[in-house]
Amino acid sequence: GTQVLRKSLQRGVVLSTGSFLVYEARKLISGFAEVHASFKVEDVIEQADYLYGSGETEKLYRLLVQHKNSDDAELLWRLARSSRDLAQLGSTSAEEKKKLTYDSLEYAKKALEKNESNFAAHKWYGICLSDVGDYEGIKTKIGNAIIIKEHFQRAIELNPKDATTIHLIGIWCYSFAEMPWYQRKIAATLFATPPTSTFQEALRYFHMAEEADPNFYSKNLLFLGKTYLKLNNKKMALLWLSKAKEYPAQTEEDKQVQKEALELLNSI
Repeated sequence: GTQVLRKSLQRGVVLSTGSFLVYEARKLISGFAEVHASFKVEDVIEQADYLYGSGETEKLYRLLVQHKNSDDAELLWRLARSSRDLAQLGSTSAEEKKKLTYDSLEYAKKALEKNESNFAAHKWYGICLSDVGDYEGIKTKIGNAIIIKEHFQRAIELNPKDATTIHLIGIWCYSFAEMPWYQRKIAATLFATPPTSTFQEALRYFHMAEEADPNFYSKNLLFLGKTYLKLNNKKMALLWLSKAKEYPAQTEEDKQVQKEALELLNSI
């Protein structure tokens, strides 16, 4: 205590014994609170990742939504993802789905505000902004397209090995490659140089994603097959669609992928 007091006095802190003790006690308490808070965040993240890996969508959301006022970007982007996952469940009502979709964008936006260098915050901001576009009409969706791609590209700059983000740029390219003429006309009114892409570019990103993390996502396998079909390469389409059909279904999305892959295989 004497040593601390001496150091404080050396720094020019002149305090009475009583106020000094109060000051030191406050420092100890605030220091303990900070350590305690950091442990708590790590514990919540660990628990959240376990629930996510176990496919416990509703439990995960209930855990994370308690921390919606957090300043931690890692918690906030996980809450954005969790809100979106809950919105995607077949058991979620249309009204609740819409609310969760808008909530997820707010959480992702807050995560970005808290840490602009967090790759996952950029990724989920792009995903959630795209989802909100489904409620705001095709003009808004196309208008947001460049912002969405910029966030995906920033996420890849921050984490070049994240296969999901690479896949998402592939989806972006695929969507613009197959855009119908009336949507192209809308794009032409919104941008001096409207965004465009090709199936070849989409294919390149899907393959890059697969190289970064082989067999990581049923939808990437499906889109490799679909893109090869668009490029009239039936042999390669059969290969990737078969892989998508045989992918072990762990989520509702995996089941939808299997169904679509089977339909496409039957049509070839």
